[in-house]
Amino acid sequence: MERSAGRAVKFTQRQPGTCEPQFPLAPQSPKAPDMTAAAVQIIARGPRGEAETAAAAMEADRRLEGVTYSIIEEDEDRGVWRIDAFPVSSEEADDLRAHLALWPTLKTITETLADADWLAMALSGLPPVRAGRFFVFGVHDRGRVPPNAVNLRIEAGAAFGTGHHGTTVGCLLAYDRLLKSRRFRKVLDVGTGTGVLAIAAARSGACVTVGTDIDRVSVRIARENARINRATSRFVAANGLQAPVVKASAPYDLVFANILAPPLVGLSYDIARALRPGGIAILSGLLRAQARRVLAAYLSKGFAVERRLGRDAWATLVLRKR
Repeated sequence: MERSAGRAVKFTQRQPGTCEPQFPLAPQSPKAPDMTAAAVQIIARGPRGEAETAAAAMEADRRLEGVTYSIIEEDEDRGVWRIDAFPVSSEEADDLRAHLALWPTLKTITETLADADWLAMALSGLPPVRAGRFFVFGVHDRGRVPPNAVNLRIEAGAAFGTGHHGTTVGCLLAYDRLLKSRRFRKVLDVGTGTGVLAIAAARSGACVTVGTDIDRVSVRIARENARINRATSRFVAANGLQAPVVKASAPYDLVFANILAPPLVGLSYDIARALRPGGIAILSGLLRAQARRVLAAYLSKGFAVERRLGRDAWATLVLRKR
């Protein structure tokens, strides 16, 4: 999801997306974790509208900007949606409960997480993901890779993004469709997380692939994933698109930015400058309700809409620089 301070991680973000996965992955937070407190999960259930509004409002609340959370449709027949949030301190947990209480239709509970390696347990339970020609899997599924796919082994570790989140899948599906009619020589992945999108580009013919993230741990994990997949992608720690490595390879034929809506809007000018005329931006990490705001920012920078994709509560925008 790069990266903003928080991300919707992905049971269905960035989350920073979000991010991604069907479980939270060691979130980066501006608050120091309360190591003496038991790890908890805060769950809120209710109608879709209220759940999406509450999730979007979390991004605008400075106290909660570092929270790792997911939002999914839990019961389609009953119209029940669920937010799962994973605070890293007692203070953050209190702030989360107070925030969710603003929506009375959401029923909120707090559960204590078992003292176990629940991250590894969750990883082992994740099924592989097929998105067009791309097959994303973990080491536990290495014996199930199909022979006719671009197979991407992605290990999350402490980074965001195993490829399971609706935003990451949306980006891969959009890229797969574009590859049916054209190739992209130079690709930039802003907010790379585990590096899955940059690695997918490198494995499908891109000559230059650069990934950036504000989280140095994510950069380290992305580099390891590139090594595992024998991809030539280069990953650097950077805030935005001003790093020398990013500028040295510009202009790009395609830019991925799977982050959150506010940083997508804030980076619209830089992304426009980084793309060559006719280049493509694949933007995600945003809720469907936020698509109009993000789209307005990019239309004003000379982009045209190529395609929109929706997956669960999430949206992916495919835009072309005029």
